[in-house]
Amino acid sequence: MISSVIFDFDGVIVDSERLHWAAFNAVLGSPVSWSDYIDKLIGFDDRDAFAYLFPNIGKVELGSLIVKKAAAFQILLESDGAAALPGAVELIERLSGKLPIAICSGALRGDILPIIGSLGVEHAFDTIVTAEDTPASKPDPAPYRLAAEKLGATDGLAIEDTPAGIASARGAGLKVLAVTNSYEREFLSEADLIVNSLEGITLEQLTGI
Repeated sequence: MISSVIFDFDGVIVDSERLHWAAFNAVLGSPVSWSDYIDKLIGFDDRDAFAYLFPNIGKVELGSLIVKKAAAFQILLESDGAAALPGAVELIERLSGKLPIAICSGALRGDILPIIGSLGVEHAFDTIVTAEDTPASKPDPAPYRLAAEKLGATDGLAIEDTPAGIASARGAGLKVLAVTNSYEREFLSEADLIVNSLEGITLEQLTGI
């Protein structure tokens, strides 16, 4: 029986991955292709993404890139916006107050809060774990382990859209519902259940996973 639900953010709640990709390219000397972003960077937080791209980067330079990327993301967000993905807001509203729910994301808190505010679900979550809260990002289990601890609930379910996110959640002992917003089904096979959309998903379906 599922007793809590933890949502990934980018690619699960909002269609924002292309904004992050564009923000990375705004601060990089050598732009990353969309296919390389999907294959190599999606699921990482900014710190681990830049560290992957520049293995010998120093802490000061890394911090500067993170700040620049965050600023670029906010500019893109203000100009282009980030639309909710189908069924996400409705599911959040359906679960809020019935089960402990959280966000577990590799995005910065400053990336997340304006968006959930614009969607009207800023008060729906019992806790939010972001890139600032753990020393390692997905696929490391640390983010989901912390989110589960903060909720104080066992038998949790993660809702994810990437192989890295699935690995992180399973490493933290969670079941996983995967949605094919970013990857085809064959890449999400480690999830307990795969769906094409969160539209129409009910509490009863989730607790039965």
